[in-house]
Order: sequence, then C-alpha cells, then structure tokens
Amino acid sequence: MGKQAAKSLGRKKGAKAGAARSGGGGGGVLTLACAQLQAEARAVEALSAGLRRGSGAAFERAVRLLVGCAQERGTVLVTGLGKSGLVGAKIAATFASLGVPSHFIHPTEAAHGDLGNFRPADVCIAISYSGDTDEVVSLSAVLRQDGIDVIAICKGTGKGVGTLAGTSGLEKIASVVLAIGEAADEHLSPAPMASTTATVALGDALALCVSRELGVSEADFAKRHPGGSLGGLMKPVTEALRFRVGHNLHPAFDDLTVAEALAAADADGRRPGALLLVDRGTGKLTGIFTDGDLRRWVLKDPGFLNKRAKDVMTRNPSTLPDTARVRDAVRVIQQFRRDEIPVVDARGRPVGMLDVQDLITMRVVKE
Repeated sequence: MGKQAAKSLGRKKGAKAGAARSGGGGGGVLTLACAQLQAEARAVEALSAGLRRGSGAAFERAVRLLVGCAQERGTVLVTGLGKSGLVGAKIAATFASLGVPSHFIHPTEAAHGDLGNFRPADVCIAISYSGDTDEVVSLSAVLRQDGIDVIAICKGTGKGVGTLAGTSGLEKIASVVLAIGEAADEHLSPAPMASTTATVALGDALALCVSRELGVSEADFAKRHPGGSLGGLMKPVTEALRFRVGHNLHPAFDDLTVAEALAAADADGRRPGALLLVDRGTGKLTGIFTDGDLRRWVLKDPGFLNKRAKDVMTRNPSTLPDTARVRDAVRVIQQFRRDEIPVVDARGRPVGMLDVQDLITMRVVKE
C-alpha cells in the first residue's frame, strides 16, 4: 500500500472513530449540545422556582446588605477560585456597569496583601460550588472576624436558597447563603457548566435588583458605557441630531403654500429630506412633508405648489421626545420604516430632525 493510500485510510478510520464518539455523526453532536443547553436551562429555572417557593428571604437579605454597602460608599468585592473566580469577575463587572462599585479579589492574593482592599463598609460575595474551597473559606473567615458581611454562593446543603444552615465550611461562616442547588450536568461533562451558568444568572439578578433599589437610572448607565454600539444606543437622541431647529433646520408655518414653505425651509440653502410644519400660533408640530411626498405630488398635480401645506402634509407624524435615547429612535425607524423622525420638546415644538443616515453613521442601524 502506498503512503498516500495509507494516509487516506487513516483519515477515514479517524473520521469513523470521531463519528462513533459523537453518537453517529452530526445528529449525535446536536443531541449532546441540546442536552447541555437544556441542563443549564433547568439549573436556572430550578433557581428561579426556589426563590418563588418562599426561599427568597435570603436573597432579599443579600440585596439589603449590598444596597447598604453602596449607600455607605462601600465596595462589593467578589471572590472565587478557578471557574468560580472567572464567574466572579463577570459578576463584579456587571455590578460596576450598573453603577454599584465592585471589583474582583483573588482569594490567594488576598492572603498576600490584598486584604488591604477590604474596608468595614464593604460586602464580599464568595463563590464556591462545593462550599469547601480552602482559599475562599479562609478568606471568608478572616472577613467575618473583621465584621465584614459575606454572601456565599454555593451548592448548598439546605432545601433551598438559604433555608437551612449548611454543613460546608463556607455556609457555616457566611452572613447569607444563596444556594444554587445540585447541577444536573455531571454526567455530560466533568467540567462545571450548569452550575456556573446558574451562578452567573444569580449574580445578574443580584446586580439588577441592587441597582434598581439604589435608583440607578438609564442616564447613569449611559455615562458608564460611552463606547461601542451599546454606548451609541444609550446616548440621548439630541446628541445624534445633525439637523437642529435654530441652527440648520427651519420649520415652516402650515398655513403657507407649499412653495412658500419650501422656500422658508431652504433659507440657508440646506435642509434634510423632509419639511417640518408647525402651527403659526403655538409653534407645535402639526405635520411633515417629505421629499417622497414632493415627488408623488408633482406627478399627481403639477399645480400643487399653490396648495396650503396643511392640505398635503402628513398630519400627526411619528415623533420622538427630546428626552428619548438613540435606541428609541432605532426602534421607531424599524417599526414604522421612516427615514426622518421629528424630535419634539414637552410642548410638542420641534427641536430637530433625526435622519436615518445619522444612525447609519453611528453604526447602530445598517443600510
């Protein structure tokens, strides 16, 4: 047998072995993937069900501790080792992004000087699925001796979230125990998966509830996310306006003829793809007349330029309040398929015109 034939045979044998391991080709891979996703979904659902069944008292106490920590200008410090440490870093980042000062502390580094990061007003979230990770238990014991509250997230030996005193080292020490329960994915993988998913979900729930209790607003959130597409979506819509009333946008009175209104709007030789029309007495927006409307009327009635603008305009167009955010503009554009959206103040007077090209430039919508 030639070398090339031998290599080909080897590849075929390897492919057959791989198919056997995966349960018979692509179907086996998909079956395994779905089984894992379902196991993780069950873990999160079991966690939620446990809270609803009356074991949420510990969760509420944990939220109160964390809110008090923030109100006293303390920091939520999160610790864990291995996979729990990686999950802890994510939880700390979520708290920080929602306006609650937080960062991750490595439990081993804490024993070599990082204990100086802890202050009396702080609260520690300690993560260990078994509840017996030596480094995490040791750090928690030191913190409790110093009067610092510890919220434990672990498998738990009670019947629910903090319902019974547990037997693990971390449960015995902690101020509050949040038990995620047994993870049902051990038979699928030796690596922790469903348990880490449940822990992340529980951390998200804690961070969300704490931020709401503290009254963290969307404006506060936007300040902490100035970059990227998320930052763009959270910006006030007024920051995205290229056409502004009093600058380069001139609304026209709706009792003018179309020709007069177009001339008024073109006062500085530049205008967006739509004309804003307002009531002469109140200045409130009454309608909009787009370039598309202009083309249609030219074909329909060449003499329409002498008609009053209010007779050909689109009345009560979709608008955005000047307090809206860019994400609201994206939603309106996607829902109503509009290229221009008037932005109005609390009294209904136009302050600007948002053009879809402005959002394309910001990369929050695609062409």
